[in-house]
Amino acid sequence: MSDQIDVAYYHQLALQKQEDHRKFLDGLKKRPPKNLDKLVKETHEAVFQRIDCTKCANCCKSLGPDLTEADIKRMSKLFRLKLSTFEQTYLRVDEDGDKVFQSMPCPFLGADNLCDVYDARPKACAEFPHTDRKKFYQINHLTLKNTLICPAAYQFVEALREKL
Repeated sequence: MSDQIDVAYYHQLALQKQEDHRKFLDGLKKRPPKNLDKLVKETHEAVFQRIDCTKCANCCKSLGPDLTEADIKRMSKLFRLKLSTFEQTYLRVDEDGDKVFQSMPCPFLGADNLCDVYDARPKACAEFPHTDRKKFYQINHLTLKNTLICPAAYQFVEALREKL
């Protein structure tokens, strides 16, 4: 594996293939193969054996997760802060009424691309890019968007296309 993943390169590839990916994912939604969950799991595992997220961390640099109350409690406990203090220090309410980080990149992303709160990280972060979930076709819009941000999501869609 190289030192860094070329995020701009993958973003360009994903832009070029957006329409192909959209058609592929829409087809999966209309007629999901019986073994889709198994294929999704296998493909996800294969992609993440090749991709080291710490060589990229683009999600942590550009996407702010929607933080649940459980996420906020877990992280404030880690820092031994009152909920209100944690929220004032790190969070804001966005235009949708969701609690998100005040700024990006994530305040807990280290210079080494490692998460300083990894064991207490938000659920949305732990599940990103959501390529290992059952009934994967239910989040096509999200997967398509994630291919533009996450090289692993792009490779996942490409690998799944090859299998099907």
